[in-house]
Amino acid sequence: MSSWRDRMNQFSGRTRYVVCRLFLHLGGEQVAPLLGTLNQVAIAAERDEGDLQTLGEGLVEVCQSLLQSEMYWQSAANEGDVFWDEGAAGDYVNGLFTDSAQRYLSQPDVSATRKDDLLVVPVTRNIIVMIAVAFEGEVPELESDLADISAMKEGLKALINLHYQDALRAIQIHFSPAQLGDELTSDQILVNFPELIPL
Repeated sequence: MSSWRDRMNQFSGRTRYVVCRLFLHLGGEQVAPLLGTLNQVAIAAERDEGDLQTLGEGLVEVCQSLLQSEMYWQSAANEGDVFWDEGAAGDYVNGLFTDSAQRYLSQPDVSATRKDDLLVVPVTRNIIVMIAVAFEGEVPELESDLADISAMKEGLKALINLHYQDALRAIQIHFSPAQLGDELTSDQILVNFPELIPL
């Protein structure tokens, strides 16, 4: 993502903002527990009214869960851009949020989540996790193609490191389906997540 304009802006001392979003599709009968982790993170974020520290802790938990679930990774994609204006970066973050929230079944209803739901719903076989972040500086692991298993692993580790370095300025986590009992079929994945590339 580095260009002549980037180098000129660096020389002038301007702050470099990176906004990126990654998609990771997991499939198989054993992916349902991840949905529980994702919903717990969503509930904590709602409880703390989107506090960045809480979101960061949730991001670390989600990234660690994804890394531990590598055997279920099916496909992935990522996108992003570099900004030298904080307002433009914020607008891009908002656009990603809106897009992720409108994806198929990606809005959890945290008020309706109950522990006894686990006993009466079908098992989810497909989950797509969408993570969008904004940070200052440069992180090559997140500014390259992540549609590769080793690159995705490094990207998820980089997200964890950004939290511990207090470098994150915005964090969004969406997932589809967003609650137990909802299903995401292969056809729905093709229609609603056309950017995914098989791993």
